[in-house]
Amino acid sequence: MKKYISYFLFFFIFNSFVLSQKISGSLYQTANKEIILEGFNGLNNYQISKTIVNEKGEFELTYSLKDSGIGYLKCEGENPFLVILSGENIKIQGAALNLSSNLNIIKGEQNKILNQYFQEQPKREKVLSAFNYLDKFYRSDPMFSVHRETKETIKNEINRLELEENSYFDNIEEESYVAWYLSYRKLLSSVSSIVDRGPDQISQTIDVFRNQDYSDNRLYKSGLLKDAVESHFWLIQNSGKFPDSAFVEMKFSIDLLLEGLIKNEKILNEVTDYLFDLLERYSLFRSSEYLALKVLNETSCTIDSNLARQLESYRAMKKGNIAPNIKFNKYSLLNGKFQTQFSGISDFTTPYTLVVFGTSTCPKCMEDIPKIVGNYVNWRNAGIEVLYVSLDTDPINFMSRVKDYPFFTYCDFDSWEGAVVQDYYVFGTPTYFLLDENRKIILKPNSVNQIDSWIKWVLKKQ
Repeated sequence: MKKYISYFLFFFIFNSFVLSQKISGSLYQTANKEIILEGFNGLNNYQISKTIVNEKGEFELTYSLKDSGIGYLKCEGENPFLVILSGENIKIQGAALNLSSNLNIIKGEQNKILNQYFQEQPKREKVLSAFNYLDKFYRSDPMFSVHRETKETIKNEINRLELEENSYFDNIEEESYVAWYLSYRKLLSSVSSIVDRGPDQISQTIDVFRNQDYSDNRLYKSGLLKDAVESHFWLIQNSGKFPDSAFVEMKFSIDLLLEGLIKNEKILNEVTDYLFDLLERYSLFRSSEYLALKVLNETSCTIDSNLARQLESYRAMKKGNIAPNIKFNKYSLLNGKFQTQFSGISDFTTPYTLVVFGTSTCPKCMEDIPKIVGNYVNWRNAGIEVLYVSLDTDPINFMSRVKDYPFFTYCDFDSWEGAVVQDYYVFGTPTYFLLDENRKIILKPNSVNQIDSWIKWVLKKQ
């Protein structure tokens, strides 16, 4: 019996401890509002707990050890307020979350440090920015550089401000979460200015990102994972290197990043998915293709099926490959009229074919189609036929919408499950493929402007 009582007490005490970490306080301007505590898991945020602030402005929220990291409090119409969920009880006092400069942390040592830093650092950065601005004039402009005493005063104040910030970090317990978080946040916020400090500083900072363990739970729970990945590759892109050299640097970074994540399938999928989209957004298509093929060919992890399909498009539909033939059905139209002359794009006689995948529910498609219509005559004269493949499901709506398109249109009304969409590994719209007369993929444009530029620069040179 004693054994069971002891077990029960242990279970009760353990769970009480896990659930006993509280965030409480008094926000007198937030009375009767809902207040929510959210945390971070990688690239996503999630709700931890919520409550209604009572009429006196008092509230109490709970979090557990699994939520350890960065959290934030939010109320409707107010800015979020960051807190460190480190296992300590936190108590906040003030008017409202929106008035963060007047909020006081009554309990919670790491949060006191965080709050003090957020209140002091913006002022320090503004003053430092002003002195750096003046320093440039007093160092390089003859009108000011003769004033040596003022120049020395400015330099000393810059050194003092930088020393003050560094000493602030020196006084924080090195192993604490707040020390790690503020240091890493400072690194990320400095990335844009590092570009102006020369190649050595850029190279050193890139090395810091390369040595980062992207599966580190501190980073995963910080809300900074997205910024860390983006800052890493943005810095390479803006390092001043020629495209080929930048591509080599990105390949090296991709290799290191994947090597570090190979044992953590969840984070590998999240980071790979985000990085792939990021590289595509930056128009770094060589790098996104390298990432896709690297993940598909060399990792032993299980890739999420949606991500795998997205990456597979680079292996199956990369430049130089032969695109599948698209065989037409009875809803194949030319100039808005049913056509029977062509059984598929393999019958086209033009040197090039632009295949466009789109849908009426895609705003970007509806923005691009009028541009394609407007360019069609010039493109056709340059030897390019256009085939618009619609992912719509309603024949009447399809016919009504494409009746004025001057080029070929086709729809099987199976939307994303259609054979053509599957064959071409389409995972988003609009998607473009430029094929030669043998259906070899010669370009995977990302916009109408890129297609038009290719025609003007490549075809006209030929």
